[in-house]
Amino acid sequence: FFFPLKLQNKTKEKLQRQICQVVLDHFEKQYTKELGYAWARVRDVLTHPQCWQYAVLLNKFSWSLKLENTLCLKGYHPLFQETLPYLPASLKCYISGTPGRFPAQKHQPGKLKDYYLLNAASLLPVLALEVKDGEEVLDVCAAPGGKSVAILQCAYPGQFHCNEYDGLRSRWLKQTLESFIPAPLVNSITVSKLDGRQIGDLNPELYDKILVDAPCSNDRSWLFSSDIHQATLRLAQRKQLSSLQLQLLRSAVKALRPGGSLVYSTCTLSKAENSDVINLILNSCSNILPVDISDMGKAVSQEFTLLSGTRQHELLVLPEKGKAWGPMYVAKLKK
Repeated sequence: FFFPLKLQNKTKEKLQRQICQVVLDHFEKQYTKELGYAWARVRDVLTHPQCWQYAVLLNKFSWSLKLENTLCLKGYHPLFQETLPYLPASLKCYISGTPGRFPAQKHQPGKLKDYYLLNAASLLPVLALEVKDGEEVLDVCAAPGGKSVAILQCAYPGQFHCNEYDGLRSRWLKQTLESFIPAPLVNSITVSKLDGRQIGDLNPELYDKILVDAPCSNDRSWLFSSDIHQATLRLAQRKQLSSLQLQLLRSAVKALRPGGSLVYSTCTLSKAENSDVINLILNSCSNILPVDISDMGKAVSQEFTLLSGTRQHELLVLPEKGKAWGPMYVAKLKK
């Protein structure tokens, strides 16, 4: 049978959005234990993509008043309030209280995009990092590049090192940077394909600020694994992720200058990949201290649902209907 192209695409999208029962059963068991009653509300969002929301991060290098006016007319409003401890005026992000996605822009060589669509919670690690002009900055696991783009909306690092070990994702990262950042600035950015676990030995105590947005068991995408065999394999390998995350953090600690700050983030709810990893670093590295980010948490609590009971140096954003941002775990440390 030959379907019209539009119908083919809709059928393909429907197939891609089928929930993987193996993953859901695994999450049900783990997160009921870890999150208690909050899991039911989170599950309602994660299993219903039609209620997901997308933020619009404006590109200061291709600013458009017309775009801002269009967003306002469509019911979007600025995400962040001035009460945040760190909020550069050049960082502008708009959100809507209703589900849906603003139309995406296609990549056009030589032309900058006006905005980046993202999960609003993914800006929190960037805000926690508090990058200032002239600082030496490292993004250890930078692809697809959204957080790197957001960092450059905030400040002009003296040196910006974007690293991505995976070859395919590294090419994706380069394309993202070329789509949002002017050529002279892109040319000043170091893009590498190093094993993040080795950066600390290669560049000891070089950076003022480091972001470790670690590979993790991405709860949103895993729930819609179309290949059951792949999903089962992912779940079997899930326990090994915390070991990789710990190695990446140890490497980042080595690469961090004394007095420098490090932010660790994931897009999973998993305690083993979040607070447990941070606890291991704090307990094993005598030169690393937690940094209080509770003021940032209070400032964003109107737009994000945060897990209660977390410690002052960490936040966990829980997706909820009407505030379908996250999952996003953020922790801040200092050397």
